[in-house]
Amino acid sequence: MAVDPILEADLVAYVDDRLPPLRRIEVEAWLATRPDDAARIMADLRLRDELRLAVTAPDAPGSRELADLARRLQGGLGRRRKLDVLRRVAAIGVFVALGWLAHEGTGPLAVRQSVASSAPPSFVEEALAAHRTSVLRSDMVSQVETPRYDPAEISAATAITMPDAPRGWTVRDVQVFPSPSGPSVEIALADRSGEALSLYGIRPGTFEVTKPQTAVSGPLAAAFWQQGPIAYALVGPAGERDELSDAAERLARSLY
Repeated sequence: MAVDPILEADLVAYVDDRLPPLRRIEVEAWLATRPDDAARIMADLRLRDELRLAVTAPDAPGSRELADLARRLQGGLGRRRKLDVLRRVAAIGVFVALGWLAHEGTGPLAVRQSVASSAPPSFVEEALAAHRTSVLRSDMVSQVETPRYDPAEISAATAITMPDAPRGWTVRDVQVFPSPSGPSVEIALADRSGEALSLYGIRPGTFEVTKPQTAVSGPLAAAFWQQGPIAYALVGPAGERDELSDAAERLARSLY
């Protein structure tokens, strides 16, 4: 099905939470292939959330004056957002003004917990659990593996775009799992040496563009990243953490 061109008005409506679900998915898919535009929209989303926090949390650092200033700036920003250049100028002005006032009243603006925390996102634990389940299934004669991998069908059914398996890797099983944020996809793989790996994809309900990072959980390691609305994790033995990170970098590039 042909998708209508993504216009600046669609991006503005996306930031303002005014798009219907289907159009929102189309905008997110478009942004996932355009890192520069995605970074710009992420900055707008962050600005929106900072303003909403200042307006709705009167006890947050910044005092009543900060909330009043945020309301005035938010209204002005909304009117000017129609022009890209003015939007960027307004965004800079908001951060300067809020930062100055917070510094004068209560000290520098605190880093949000979601930014400061180094803990892996929750989807990484879900990916690890899916990997353990796939290993369990592989040892059960009664559980038939499904090695047929159809990325187009997966995308149509789940709105999750999965990358192609690296050359020389073998798909052993493909499963759709439930998650708190909707369906997720787990592909059980074997690399060239026969090592059991899995690639996990999910729509976590947030929009981020992050580079692959790694985390270790007991005997397993996960290289995880997010491209727009879809997050991924490549899971394998903890002893192959560096190899997983390199493979995740290649998989992330293959999606652009």
